[in-house]
Amino acid sequence: MLESFVFYLTLTVIIIALILLARKLKVAYPVLLVIAGLMISFIPSVPKLHIEPELIFIIFLPPLLYEAAWQMSWKELWRWRRIVSSFAFLVVFLTALTVALVTNSLIPGFTLALGFLLGGIVSPPDAVSAGAILKFVKVPRRTASILEGESLLNDASSLIIFQFALTALNTGKFVWYNALGSFIWMLVGGIATGLLIGWVFMQIHKRILNDPNIDVMLSLVTPHIMYISAEEIHSSGVLAVVSGGLYLSSKRHIFLGSSSRLRSINVWESFSFILNGFVFIFIGLDLPQIISGLGKTELSDAIDYGIIITIVLVVIRLLASYAALAFTLVARNFITVADPRNPGWQAPITIGWAGMRGVVSLASALSIPVMLDNGLMFPERNLILLITFIVILLTLIVQGLTLPLIIKKTNVKDLDYVKPEDEIDKEIHQEVMKRGYEYLRSEYNKELKREPQLLKLYTKWEKKAFSEDKLKISERYKKIYIDVLNHQRQWLLEKNAGDETLDESIVRKHLKLIDIEEVKLDLIK
Repeated sequence: MLESFVFYLTLTVIIIALILLARKLKVAYPVLLVIAGLMISFIPSVPKLHIEPELIFIIFLPPLLYEAAWQMSWKELWRWRRIVSSFAFLVVFLTALTVALVTNSLIPGFTLALGFLLGGIVSPPDAVSAGAILKFVKVPRRTASILEGESLLNDASSLIIFQFALTALNTGKFVWYNALGSFIWMLVGGIATGLLIGWVFMQIHKRILNDPNIDVMLSLVTPHIMYISAEEIHSSGVLAVVSGGLYLSSKRHIFLGSSSRLRSINVWESFSFILNGFVFIFIGLDLPQIISGLGKTELSDAIDYGIIITIVLVVIRLLASYAALAFTLVARNFITVADPRNPGWQAPITIGWAGMRGVVSLASALSIPVMLDNGLMFPERNLILLITFIVILLTLIVQGLTLPLIIKKTNVKDLDYVKPEDEIDKEIHQEVMKRGYEYLRSEYNKELKREPQLLKLYTKWEKKAFSEDKLKISERYKKIYIDVLNHQRQWLLEKNAGDETLDESIVRKHLKLIDIEEVKLDLIK
């Protein structure tokens, strides 16, 4: 027990050091963590790591998906819903089908059912990997939104394919109408479960009278309850967490106070930071376990299979990216599309190349049972595990390292910014200040003459130096100032909802600044 604690404590220190190194080298930290895990795994004295799939699916996956959903803009997701849904469902299915056909003809003894199983495992780009790497590379806003939205939803479709293939291998048959019914139930049941539990937790938050500590604790258990509840009724736990997280994120200003919102941001950033670190280093550490069970297949052959499958995945994704562009250019003549402009031939390259695989693929592969229901050994289990590992390793390292270079070389223009981002940010800031001035003058004109601090706020808003004043701040002043802050917050929310071209991250920045002002006001006695 103590040795395990020391081992994981040492891993934590290594993770922190590697992330700091990654920042200095300007490299996405998942790449360094996977390589480090791989190197550590070959040290003789290091304990052999045995990753339980439940550890990933129940402990790691729900909070990481929830945090990604919380950061995702619902407005952006809805704007790009067609391409996101096509990549999250249609492209995942076509990729799994292609992998099944290629492996069936390439690998001796590999059936179509086994191919579909492998395809379901490796077809979805990973939300955790995409989110971590996109924080370190500058991509156009729409590209980031599409990649993040797709990776949030495609885990569900890939796990559904995986479950159907597993059932076919166990029973020896595939009933399409049963599969279709199960697919619909997993989608509908998962989304409904997430929304229902999200609504319940929102009501609980509303009734605890804005206690930041309890709000944070509730937010930490919410994704696990969503995931487990959905899985218990045989629907998609992934979709439950994603839909519930998006719902609560969109309602955060209704049921959470300023202190709770700010504290939740800090806690979740730290929590997801360490979870991400362990997930990626675990991927590298798991290699010896996978190789040791490879069996009759030669390691060199397995590596060749993994490289070929990786190339197939990249080619299919690039083709799908250009197909999506072609469809949009044709469809704009008949229906309203998110943006009728032609983004150019370079734009699909980024989406096509940014298909890193990660934790969900590894957990799915590890969850393959050792034995079939009939008592026979599961065919080619360890080969599937090794191919999956190679795909994850190559996509994270090769694509993760070269993505910044590709973005630089293709020089894709960000069509969503009609002005530079810093200029938009400055305009929003000035407009928020203007709204505050106007609201004070129209609603509290008399109080401006009686409240010295209120007058100072009105005349020197940008400095916001009221917290340093020796003058006593009255309760009336606090009440008025909070009302003005609420007015500014409401304007920002309405501005964000009414302008689909406005980057929500800029709006969230100014909402956070308003929250900080409100918290500062609460601290003044």
